[in-house]
Amino acid sequence: MELSNGVLSVAINERGAELTGAYNHLTEIDYIWHGGKEWPKYSPLLFPIVGGLKNGEYEYKGKTYKLSRHGFAREKDFTVIQSNKTSAWFSLSSDDSTLEVYPFPFELQVRYHLEYNSVTIAYHVMNKGRETMLFSIGGHPAFGLPFEKGLKYEDYFLLFNKPEKADRWPVTSSGLISSKPEKFFRGEQKLNLRKDLFLNDALVFKNLNSDQVSIVSYKSSHGIDLKFSGFPYLGIWAAKNADFVCIEPWHGIGDHEDATGRLEEKEGILKLEPGGEFSASWKLRVF
Repeated sequence: MELSNGVLSVAINERGAELTGAYNHLTEIDYIWHGGKEWPKYSPLLFPIVGGLKNGEYEYKGKTYKLSRHGFAREKDFTVIQSNKTSAWFSLSSDDSTLEVYPFPFELQVRYHLEYNSVTIAYHVMNKGRETMLFSIGGHPAFGLPFEKGLKYEDYFLLFNKPEKADRWPVTSSGLISSKPEKFFRGEQKLNLRKDLFLNDALVFKNLNSDQVSIVSYKSSHGIDLKFSGFPYLGIWAAKNADFVCIEPWHGIGDHEDATGRLEEKEGILKLEPGGEFSASWKLRVF
């Protein structure tokens, strides 16, 4: 599906309700990574978990369930429930296949809405069951770099909208979050992009001061802003030596090394009462 307002056109795959393109007609740039051997995704939706589970499993009410990294939503076909030229709603509901690995009846809606050179991606989760629903949700958009011919990956940097002093939480070789953080920011707002930043997996941060990160260049006026108000975790990642960077706003985080495995004790897990609804959104501006 394509949405367009004459300035911005976005492409969305009904599989995973995944953003696969964001083309600015004024700059003639498509800012989304187009997949490749390094990583075949574009902007997957993370649900009902974010990150990996210890031993690839979790326990709930005495039963053990297995879930792959980032959950199953990104591999499911969503239904379009409403659309026009500049907005669309996608829906995924629980079924027998999801209940086998995640014992909560739910409906997950994703909305895309265009305004000039921006697109807002909104998540709406509804608990359709009779008990408290436990879940996490997040975005994983990848931006292909360089945006323009003649520039290099290293010509770009991340610009945070507030000074940062947050530590980094390393990802272990088994894909879990380390129990000890490492010093990272020391009051700066810029992070120069280098491919070796991601040789040991993602940069994971908790409770940043910033609620916006931009990809900008010393040599160009073109880039992106990603606004993620209300998300308590942020991941920044790229595959090894790949020409993209992901900026990932999360409600939830991967298991720590010392995680108990019980879903109700998982860090960052959201709780939604029967009949309850949860909403969150992030906004991408391309310039």
